[in-house]
Amino acid sequence: MTAPGVDDAVHEKPPVIERRLHPVTPLRRAWAPIAVIIGWAVHDPNQAQEQLTRLTTTTLLIGFAVFVPAAALYGFLTWWFTHFAVTDTELRIRTGLLFRRAAHIRLERIQAVDVTQPLLARVAGVAKLKLDVVGADKKDELAFLGEDEARALRAELLARAAGFAPETAHEVGEAPSRELLRVPAGVLAVSLVLTGATWGTLVAALVVPPVLWLATHSVWTVLATALPLLGAAGASSVGRFVGEYDWTVGESPDGLRIDHGLLDRTHETVPPGRVQTVRIVEPLLWRRRDWVRVELDVAGSSNSVLVPVAPREVAESVVARVLPGVTVPPLSALSRPPRRAARCVPVWWRGYGLAVTDAVFVARHGLLRRSLSLVPHAKVQSVRLAQGPWERVWRVADVHVDTGANKTVTARLRGAQEAAELLRGQAERSRTGRREARPDRWMAS
Repeated sequence: MTAPGVDDAVHEKPPVIERRLHPVTPLRRAWAPIAVIIGWAVHDPNQAQEQLTRLTTTTLLIGFAVFVPAAALYGFLTWWFTHFAVTDTELRIRTGLLFRRAAHIRLERIQAVDVTQPLLARVAGVAKLKLDVVGADKKDELAFLGEDEARALRAELLARAAGFAPETAHEVGEAPSRELLRVPAGVLAVSLVLTGATWGTLVAALVVPPVLWLATHSVWTVLATALPLLGAAGASSVGRFVGEYDWTVGESPDGLRIDHGLLDRTHETVPPGRVQTVRIVEPLLWRRRDWVRVELDVAGSSNSVLVPVAPREVAESVVARVLPGVTVPPLSALSRPPRRAARCVPVWWRGYGLAVTDAVFVARHGLLRRSLSLVPHAKVQSVRLAQGPWERVWRVADVHVDTGANKTVTARLRGAQEAAELLRGQAERSRTGRREARPDRWMAS
């Protein structure tokens, strides 16, 4: 006979242990009041200058002596009142100094956990944990954790989301990764030089300001135009090089892992089964080298690049890992629109193409910058046929395929009869694909 209370003790759940962020976090939080003042000064510089000229040196010193400790106290209190805990079923985050916020994130709703390290965070040995959650518009984050703690917590969350028991989730650890691709820095630099957007923004930044100066003789007009153009040119060249430096793709049971970044290091995961669309992009100047770029649409995630640049054969082998069982059709397998489509879109109609396989819906567009989009049938949410007045005259129509990432892939200017058959056939393929699709789970193997 069992003594009273023994069963209750056996089945009693262990207490939830709340944890705090890394002790360097208050330094980050202390910048918030300073950022507010800087934002006000930038928004209204004239008034800010007037207020500063009225202040004496003594007043400035007193204000500085009061404001700095107050900002430090704010950073400390926001850190002190932030806690997180992992339970059997959810991740709990409690934040807020004056206005409290409690987030309860169910583990089975987590679809990706990314670790990012800005430059200063790498120096301090800390990292930021970002979580992609189904149905959430933006990522929840824990900033900052110790680098080792962030990776251990990521592994634990992935293990629990995969269905491992809480007592074994710590033992599972981070699944091993096998490298599939690493982009050399030289190849990345050459690809950016051969990208039309880089040259276009650079030429605009060099040509437009002198023209505006000759027309207006206004320094402010020239600066207001030149600075954004130079910023765009830098973002499309230097910015992309810094962000995509040392791009590495690895395969593991929890998905494809992507590591990249020269200054800010990012560790991302492409969750299995969540990829809605894969795009293989081929700029004009890359064709002689047979290079392509691979982009993604992932439901509920901001991950958008899988491979910044790689030979086509290598890129297609990585695509096969994202979409198991899918073979990228060659250009010769794509059917063009009928010749009468040239009446609707002269010249550029030759860049459109379509192929439908047992696994994916494939559409191509572009002559100078080709883009081939692949949508698994199981990810199609709806199919639409659109036909404008001029298209009705020439008996062509567009077929739009909508995905779960709120994106649309379009087969342009198909024959009207072909488009109607494609509409009916794709609806049936999508229903069949969803029934046969495997569940989206990590570490299924």
